[in-house]
Amino acid sequence: MDFNMKKLASDAGIFFTRAVQFTEEKFGQAEKTELDANFENLLARADSTKNWTEKILRQTEVLLQPNPSARVEEFLYEKLDRKVPSRVTNGELLAQYMAEAASELGPTTPYGKTLIKVSEAEKRLGAAERDFIHAASINFLTPLRNFLEGDWKTISKERRLLQNRRLDLDVCKARLKKAKAAEAKAALWNDEVDKSEQELRVAQTEFDRQAEVTRLLLEGISSTHVNHLRCLQEFVESQTTYYAQCYRHMLDLQKQLGSSQGAIFPGTFVGTTEPASPPLSSTSPTTAAATMPMEPSVAGPAPPGEAALCLEEVAPPASGTRKARVLYDYEAADSSELALLADELITVYSLPGMDPDWLIGERGNKKGKVPVTYLELLS
Repeated sequence: MDFNMKKLASDAGIFFTRAVQFTEEKFGQAEKTELDANFENLLARADSTKNWTEKILRQTEVLLQPNPSARVEEFLYEKLDRKVPSRVTNGELLAQYMAEAASELGPTTPYGKTLIKVSEAEKRLGAAERDFIHAASINFLTPLRNFLEGDWKTISKERRLLQNRRLDLDVCKARLKKAKAAEAKAALWNDEVDKSEQELRVAQTEFDRQAEVTRLLLEGISSTHVNHLRCLQEFVESQTTYYAQCYRHMLDLQKQLGSSQGAIFPGTFVGTTEPASPPLSSTSPTTAAATMPMEPSVAGPAPPGEAALCLEEVAPPASGTRKARVLYDYEAADSSELALLADELITVYSLPGMDPDWLIGERGNKKGKVPVTYLELLS
């Protein structure tokens, strides 16, 4: 019991001297040991890394889960070390409502059939969103959290120890200075000077040792940046894959709706058939997103004469034909279009009144409409 009381009194005395030293430094009444410029730069870079990691983490969480209540719920489950329950995405919920509406309003009616088709597409979009959220959480959010809750806590702990060692060192310096000042007045203070010098040597050794430990941890921030860079690239890959899947699902839906509208309203040109999306298997998700063609416009009825275009009677103009390189495979939607293979060369030209998003393409004795966005026009 006596030992514990003495230790508590000693700890309280150390805390008090540190507090006095810190306060006097703030008021400019005591000298302070300064760290070297390189060490200060390491501290600043570590603080900046921590601050930006927190901001990026929080905003990514908002991106993946816009509902603040759901984010709080997920946070509590994580703190309790329990599995977060599976949650239906907004797209899947919309798909469910549309399917139920079609069932009640009549699944065989034009509106009901369209509701079912859109419902199936929304369900696929919801599943793609779920996969993206899962991949982003594992490959991006988890490493950022691990840094903040692991490495950064260790760095903060060692920095606090370094601060205490620095205060102890400066207390010893101040004590030695006072002892030497008193020594000049009376020879009786020689023992006090020796004691202060010994305490200063011990404090200097402990400070240097702690400074080296802290420096090594701060230099490890470079490795943290490398790790976060890899995680960021994986996040971009998963996001690219997600948007590419959404693009493909919506193109398929648009083609289905276009054919359905043609059956419901015969003789009415509802929209231009959309080109199939470039195959995702032949390129990386990043490349697919960067080179993904924009679909031809679907603005209103076709110009007069185009809907009744007879390819057998079409002749290329005397001037105005050009060579074009095909960028992506394209499957013809009907007999008026020309199927394309990536990297092949074809001859293209336009006819009066044609939709500007389309050209007439010729390859050998075959001809048909081709989407401009799938071509690279050569001079």
